[in-house]
Amino acid sequence: MKTRKILTCILAGIMSLSALTGCAGGTQTDSTNTSASDTTSAQKNENADTSAAGSDTQSSDTQSNEEPITLDMYFPVSVGGGPDVLISNLCNEFHEEYPNITVNPVYAGTYAETRTKVQAAIKSGNTPAIALMFSIDLYSLLSMDAIYDFNSFATTDEDKEWLGGFYDGFMENSRCGDLTYGIPWQRSTIILYYNKDAYKEVGLDPETPPTTWSELEEYAQKLTKVENGTTTRYGIQIPSDKAGYAYWMLQTFCNQQNGFNLMNDTGTEVYFNDPRTIKGINFWKSLSDNGYQAPGTSAWSTTPTDFLEGRAAMIYHTTGNLTNIKKNATFDFGTAKLPADESFGSPTGGGNFYLFKGVPEEQTQAAYTFIKWMTNDPERVAQWSIDTGYVATRPEAYETERMIKYTTDFPQALVARDQLEYGHAEFSVYDQGSVQDILDTAIEAVMTGSMDAETAMQQAQEQADAILSQYR
Repeated sequence: MKTRKILTCILAGIMSLSALTGCAGGTQTDSTNTSASDTTSAQKNENADTSAAGSDTQSSDTQSNEEPITLDMYFPVSVGGGPDVLISNLCNEFHEEYPNITVNPVYAGTYAETRTKVQAAIKSGNTPAIALMFSIDLYSLLSMDAIYDFNSFATTDEDKEWLGGFYDGFMENSRCGDLTYGIPWQRSTIILYYNKDAYKEVGLDPETPPTTWSELEEYAQKLTKVENGTTTRYGIQIPSDKAGYAYWMLQTFCNQQNGFNLMNDTGTEVYFNDPRTIKGINFWKSLSDNGYQAPGTSAWSTTPTDFLEGRAAMIYHTTGNLTNIKKNATFDFGTAKLPADESFGSPTGGGNFYLFKGVPEEQTQAAYTFIKWMTNDPERVAQWSIDTGYVATRPEAYETERMIKYTTDFPQALVARDQLEYGHAEFSVYDQGSVQDILDTAIEAVMTGSMDAETAMQQAQEQADAILSQYR
């Protein structure tokens, strides 16, 4: 099976229309600019003899006396906390260390909008050398033969050590067979945020969040506040709108059934009509039916605001919003792993750096230098996590003095990392945009009551199968 998966990944980069098997694989802005001044510069790459095809060419380290190189980098902003400002500062810091390389961040909106813009740029012949996109875009990018694997560039012992030093949980959506195509940066798991003051108000222990589905339902019932016939505070809010990440939230209820997932590990099959999927979405819908969650769909973008303004006592959301909530909450709040059914579980999420084909070799080498600079230094990785709430993608970042001090004072920042023990690959398949839209549409139909779960998911299964059959 392993051999088949590796072969498939190679062919996927050559024949975008082949019917082949594949392989495994947040918007508010509260600006801050602490990252650039606080981080410690990483050591430059040395003697990494690579080329776009993996042959011997110039070193991956781009020296300051070479010709100026300018790179446009597409970058999504889907959470609060000011990551756009932080990225701009980091690009400026990189330029100080590598004066001949200028990286211009192009803030492209949500992850989905970034995907659309990058794909349009590729088709129009304006391919960027570098972009940070959904980790789940891997199969779609492979089918376009659009990206390089990083193994071809990481030829020195130093580079190989860097490439193998990320959390395994984040590599499930980053690798194809034995090759790495995405470098984790803006990565996350979904966590439970809860209002400790609201807990005290209704007699719940603020240090004991729910750990099971039944406890989640019990807590949500107690936390829901109705005044004069109007619900002024819902116990729980789990975003479900198509413009957000409805599929991601559904995955939580699937993963918590002994690790069941919505797709296979080759991106060619989905399990929308599986009884476990039906069970998960029905439990989610029951929270609304029982009055503990607002009826219909809840928006991804406004869910943190609803929590901060007291309209929801608990929410599911990305850890990427942790810093935003920490800075703006006027009450004491906690974070916790997602409640379990048969097991704990959360899909990972967020974005990876990609290297794109179709640009001059010197741009590719400069982009590789930038990506390694961004992701190799534990101090820089730690500061990014502190500034945003995203999980630091390398274990050694949690051993730095600044991270130890931060997490000692603010242990909520460790929940998402610790949940990696129960992490699973985020939903990722070929023709990601189309199949994801099918699933999000079905979830919306169930949550709004226009269709029962069995019917909606069966229709979604049939529609997805029609698309994915060409890749099997």
